[in-house]
Amino acid sequence: MASAPSRVLVIGSTGYFGKFMVDASIRLGHPTFALVRESTQASDPEKAKLIESFKSRGVNLVFGDVYDKAKLVATLKQVDIVICTLSHRSPHLYEDEVMLILAIKEAGNIKRYIPSEFGFDVERLDIMEPAKSLLGVKARVRQRIREEGVPYTIVCGALAANWYFLPRIGQAGVSGPPTDKVYIVGDGNTKVSLVGEEDTATYTIKAADDPRTLNKIMYLRPPGCVITHNEMVDLWEKKTGKKFERIYIPEPEVIKKIEEGPPDVRGSYMIAHAGFLKGQTMIDIDTSFGVEASELYPEVKYASIDELLDRSL
Repeated sequence: MASAPSRVLVIGSTGYFGKFMVDASIRLGHPTFALVRESTQASDPEKAKLIESFKSRGVNLVFGDVYDKAKLVATLKQVDIVICTLSHRSPHLYEDEVMLILAIKEAGNIKRYIPSEFGFDVERLDIMEPAKSLLGVKARVRQRIREEGVPYTIVCGALAANWYFLPRIGQAGVSGPPTDKVYIVGDGNTKVSLVGEEDTATYTIKAADDPRTLNKIMYLRPPGCVITHNEMVDLWEKKTGKKFERIYIPEPEVIKKIEEGPPDVRGSYMIAHAGFLKGQTMIDIDTSFGVEASELYPEVKYASIDELLDRSL
């Protein structure tokens, strides 16, 4: 007789990645719980609508936060899997996740914890400051998880496709797709993995109770989501029927933009430098602790870069 589906709790359910995790959990048949701050529902109309949509789809809403330990532990005792999607921009991410990790340890029943990651492999990442320190918090969270002996799966190894780069056809520091010129960091020939957020969530839920991913790092590298910037522009030219002048930005100039540009430009160039120039989403997978998502779950019909680009037409 088949076992009952695992019960999934999403922390940060109304955030950027959280809503995709909730959707994937429901779609894949898991009883789904969402921890929501009461202040969020009261102060943010868009998130209030999202919370109502969760309720209409049968999500078990739990109002509270990670600092209400008694309520958090009681909630944890009702579920099997915990997925954290709190923003890395939060100044308290480490403290928030430690509170969650300690509550998981106290509850004693959680089969798997998936911390807030879904980007670069932060323990093997070569990226410029201040992004290095900002993302380094996630490496500290990983270490704390291991120290506390909490069962985990790390999901990382790709950039969120629709968050920034695909709608801009891979460009940094611009507001939209190219009109006549396209700006490319480096020579445009470095491979990068860009995975749709819906697919990242699907792979995460699939991995959440899979014994093959226990205490492992799962990298997101579906073949159709690995591309160079030049190849992406080739696809875009084919789709639009236009030719774009390709402006290649050498690394010293990229670094200058990172060091001297306005904050919003600096951030996008830091990520582009690491991903599109230095290939930080394509580091070798160490099979002693790493697995690849599309190899584990070939049945997942993920959206390729070619298909995702159609959304920007």
